[in-house]
Amino acid sequence: MTTTPGPPARSGAPEPPEATDPEDHPADGPAPGAEDAAGLCDQAQDLAENGHLERAAALYERAAAADPRPRLQARSLLGLAVVQDQRGDLAAAREAARRAVSTGDDRFAPRAAHHLALSLEQEGEHAEAERTWRRLLEIGGPAHTAVAHYGLAREAEGRGEHSGAEEHWEAALALPAASEPISRLQAETVVEAARDLGGRLLERGLPGAAAAAVERGLALADDPALRLLRAATHLEHAIADTGAIVDAAGTADPDEPRPGAGTSGAAVELLAGLLALRGDPEASARAWRAGLDIRDTGTADHVRHRLRRGFAVPQEEQEEGAGTPWWEPYLEEAVATDSAPALAGELFAVLTRMHNTVGVPLAEGEVRPAALREAMEEALRTPSDLVWGQDVHADFRRRLTEAMGGRDVLPEGWPDRA
Repeated sequence: MTTTPGPPARSGAPEPPEATDPEDHPADGPAPGAEDAAGLCDQAQDLAENGHLERAAALYERAAAADPRPRLQARSLLGLAVVQDQRGDLAAAREAARRAVSTGDDRFAPRAAHHLALSLEQEGEHAEAERTWRRLLEIGGPAHTAVAHYGLAREAEGRGEHSGAEEHWEAALALPAASEPISRLQAETVVEAARDLGGRLLERGLPGAAAAAVERGLALADDPALRLLRAATHLEHAIADTGAIVDAAGTADPDEPRPGAGTSGAAVELLAGLLALRGDPEASARAWRAGLDIRDTGTADHVRHRLRRGFAVPQEEQEEGAGTPWWEPYLEEAVATDSAPALAGELFAVLTRMHNTVGVPLAEGEVRPAALREAMEEALRTPSDLVWGQDVHADFRRRLTEAMGGRDVLPEGWPDRA
């Protein structure tokens, strides 16, 4: 598996590059008089792939000590760096990687520099990591040049130097001419850098720039994470557009054109929904409240209608015309704050508890009046500690008082002090 650059804060040890690939075996073999370093590297690779890391490390060390030509020297040292990394000996892994880089081999030295820079970056040794990324720029081909620029962009971002990172982001995302092939490593680097940069730009409130970065990655791969980022940039643009409509609806300047009441009401509902979708319920609630507080009563009525749309009204309330049910303010607040699931869960929990309180004595065939009365009183008190509990009791008191011809027959504090 070839190492690819990762996000700036990856947990755990860096995933090392594989020591070989089908092109890693030179046809001319080891230098005359040297131990068979190529064969030792092959054996070491087999051992490492089967989990025998200590024995693999010993063979890679023998191969390196055989003083073969630079290509095999670099290969054996890179393999040693990978195995020592897997064993958890970071000091030995880095020393081997540094030696591999110093060989100057055009195939394995860049891979060793890549491996070393990632290891240093993830351990917080940023000064040496940056030096290693710059060294990779000097010795690597187009693919490792993209990798190095991506690493340097992350280092600059880590220091808060966003402008200093721009040239490195641009170089990391640069593609070869259409007539030239692109390596797998470079393509993977461009896609990962596009994800990384797109996310950073979104966090900085730059959805347009984020979308541009994302498109450069999508030009190479239909990556789900990039598609999600692109959707997030569209979400931010939609929030900006609907927010502008709501601001225009609430302006106090008579010379400023205002949108119609229906347009404004729809914009408030859409803005609140988009903010909730973004994961910002507080901003969503502020959007609803701003819409309800708009001076134009026609617009405010449209907003309230949209907020209350779907609320169930009991048939008896419709027939009697008795006004707003006591629970609607709680429903309005739940919709405005995107907390309707929490309110529903609370209601179902209370209903279940009341059902159990009354159901147990009934199922047991309880006939003692005192025990049955105690169960009923306990059931009635169930919602008392909740925010809306006292309104349940007050609504019953109001209805009973009306039924008794205006006479309040319940004691003070009922049912908690029945």
